[in-house]
Amino acid sequence: MPPRGVTCHRGESGKVAPVTTPSRPPGPVGAPADPAPAGAEPALATSPHGLTSAEVAQRVARGEINVTDNASSRSLWAIVRTNVFTRFNAILGALFVLILITGSVADGLFGVVLIVNSLIGIVQEYLAKRKLDRLALLNAPTTRVVRDGELVEIPTAQVVLGDLIELRTGDQVPADGTVVSSAALEINESNLTGESDAMPKAVGDPVLSGTVVVAGSGRFPAAAVGAQAYANKIAAEAKVFTRTRSEIQSSVNTLLKYITWIIVVALPLQLWSQSRAIGDQGWREVIIRSTGGLVGLVPEGLVLLTSVAFLLAAVSLTRQQVLVQELPAVEGLARVDVVCLDKTGTLTVGDIVFEDLLPLDVYENGDLKDALGALADDPNANGTLQAVAHALPAPAHWERRDSVAFNSARKWSAAEFAGRETWVMGAPDVLLAEDDPIRERVGELATTGRRVLLLSNTDQQLSGTELPGGLVHRALVVLSEQVRPDAKDTLNYFREQGVTIKIISGDNPTTVAAIARRVGLDVTDEQVVDARTLGEDPEELREIVERTTVFGRVSPEQKRSLVRALRMNGHVAAMTGDGVNDALALKDADIGVAMGNGAQATKAVAQLVLLDGKFSHLPAVLAEGRRVIGNVERVANLFVAKNVMSLVAIVSAALFALPFPFLPRHLTLVSAVTIGIPAFFLALGPNKRRYVPGFLTRVLRFAVPAGVVAGLVVLTSYLLARAHYGVPAELRRAVCALPVDGVTPENPACWQPSTAATISLLCTAFWILVVLARPFRPWKVALVGTMVGVAVLAFVLPIGQRFFEFSAPLPLLGQSLLVGAGGALLVELVYRQAPGMRRAAGS
Repeated sequence: MPPRGVTCHRGESGKVAPVTTPSRPPGPVGAPADPAPAGAEPALATSPHGLTSAEVAQRVARGEINVTDNASSRSLWAIVRTNVFTRFNAILGALFVLILITGSVADGLFGVVLIVNSLIGIVQEYLAKRKLDRLALLNAPTTRVVRDGELVEIPTAQVVLGDLIELRTGDQVPADGTVVSSAALEINESNLTGESDAMPKAVGDPVLSGTVVVAGSGRFPAAAVGAQAYANKIAAEAKVFTRTRSEIQSSVNTLLKYITWIIVVALPLQLWSQSRAIGDQGWREVIIRSTGGLVGLVPEGLVLLTSVAFLLAAVSLTRQQVLVQELPAVEGLARVDVVCLDKTGTLTVGDIVFEDLLPLDVYENGDLKDALGALADDPNANGTLQAVAHALPAPAHWERRDSVAFNSARKWSAAEFAGRETWVMGAPDVLLAEDDPIRERVGELATTGRRVLLLSNTDQQLSGTELPGGLVHRALVVLSEQVRPDAKDTLNYFREQGVTIKIISGDNPTTVAAIARRVGLDVTDEQVVDARTLGEDPEELREIVERTTVFGRVSPEQKRSLVRALRMNGHVAAMTGDGVNDALALKDADIGVAMGNGAQATKAVAQLVLLDGKFSHLPAVLAEGRRVIGNVERVANLFVAKNVMSLVAIVSAALFALPFPFLPRHLTLVSAVTIGIPAFFLALGPNKRRYVPGFLTRVLRFAVPAGVVAGLVVLTSYLLARAHYGVPAELRRAVCALPVDGVTPENPACWQPSTAATISLLCTAFWILVVLARPFRPWKVALVGTMVGVAVLAFVLPIGQRFFEFSAPLPLLGQSLLVGAGGALLVELVYRQAPGMRRAAGS
């Protein structure tokens, strides 16, 4: 796939020159002196006919293939393992087995929920994996190689050591090697060096993977492929240490760690207290009541819903051409307060466009355009001439007799036309005398970020590649980098959100600053720095990175150091880029964003890939991240409040020598209608609130006191009902003991204390849900109303009463509702007093 901003020229390739092994000139800065891998043949005696099928098969068998491990998603087994083999699944699974042993199948309902939760997680992640893998496959690059004497196009990953690779304009070099054939081949090595000037490549010159062909064509045998190739070495170095930090996941993991220790302590306490309180009713009753408390301590759906929220956000973003390679990156961008941009490929498309033709004398403008159009009508046109040709059609009756192609060393091109003058276009600093006043005008245009070339003519004929004499300077050709049409609006959006912009580029700082101003950034001269005056120590860069907006002439290592300096200053930094020279900086940033048509090494280390290269997708990613953060916070509050309530109930039962107030089926009902089902919808609903730091602190400040309130409500309601309703204490063992065969006690009065506690808990828990669902929207009102209706049916329908063992005479119902209402009032007070709760409310 051709890289960004370059039009593929499908011209004839040059003839293959005899293979030689000249001494190689030094490669780009930081590149290895010899790209051949250790143990490779000292010289690849590549035939002009390329490898045979048998030779390819031998190299594949030896593993000498251009494959690296850059998988964008987990394996199916890893997905199953992550969703099934968790500490809480193990705890719930053990409790489920104990419940089955007692014969009280109805109280094992939480086990079904456990299985369903795991299946949902597996299916959701697998479907997301398939979609992400298909997208990655569709964006895989291809390479032209000569095999069995024929030129074929194959996936880049199938290139083998020794393959004769053909390069054309627009290609990305897939492996390392040495040029054996060149037809004006020029390669842009800015991916490696940060310098934008193309380098001419003659026979014997080295080429390195990750670079881009900008002119001409050529061939070379692959001397280093796969992990041994230079670009892949950079990608591997970066990928090894890549870890996307997620505040949500870190906070949830911290919660789970604490809850694990609480369960370890609560388990023996619960067994002891229930043996003491109802041991005379049999071991089955002890296990059932003990399990009821422990099930309430397990946040079985929290991890699942967090993962599902990330996954569905990632799938949603793929519809907008954003490939999420690490799920926490969806959240990460919402926390970013500094975005570092590379100019080329991010603010600009990478193409240059013809902007204007400025006459320098009385020559007619129309004639000048004809001459320029004829000059650009070149079958071997480089990027500059292609930009001119796109704007100015070739005139009729201009017959080209001779020409000199553009060369980076000459910095000019020329064409001689039958019956007309010879026309030359090139760099002003080459064609103009040192004291020519035209230089001043060229300088003025250059400070605006434009590229300026000089158009001249002469009546002398061309003689080889020698610059003709007698040149008369006719006009200035003004070109400019094509600014992305979405860049200005996107930067304005980030500015409105309080996100600082830093532009870090390998290009001239004056040019970069001019581009920055064109996209709406307010950049003063004091905010522009030539990075060649700076060092590479992040500690030394901490001060200057705060007060500087534009960095030019930045080396790849300096890009990395600038990102590190920002992070050392406490910023959450995102880095965008498209070149290999951006890879390490992307890796060290909190969030790396690569352009989909950039270098493979860059895409390999990035957490986000903009498949169509549109910078304007970033606000959508930001919005998804905000939605995930805000909604998971709501969900976490629900689960933690339930855990705290269960802990209070366990401790209270131990202190007062009481049976645990609930059967496991009661907590399953409460969890389903006030937490599980609502949490699923709340986790996936819209939420536009800005990121507010302190996820875990904010959750604990509300959920802990709200959970304590719910626990005290349960204790109060249970004690009141036990004192005034149900079966007298002296008859409970005889009337309410669980029979050996597991049959439910026939006397509904045995159910009344637990029924009262469940009613009061539902009232309080529903108000916690109402508080966390604010601000209200019609769909939220419908959600809460539906859940209340389901809960009411469990008490009203005979089948529900029998299954859940509910019995609520009107006086008991009124008493329980009153206690629950008191709990709801206290929850409202907690919400109003909790720091930041209302300010952090989403939409």
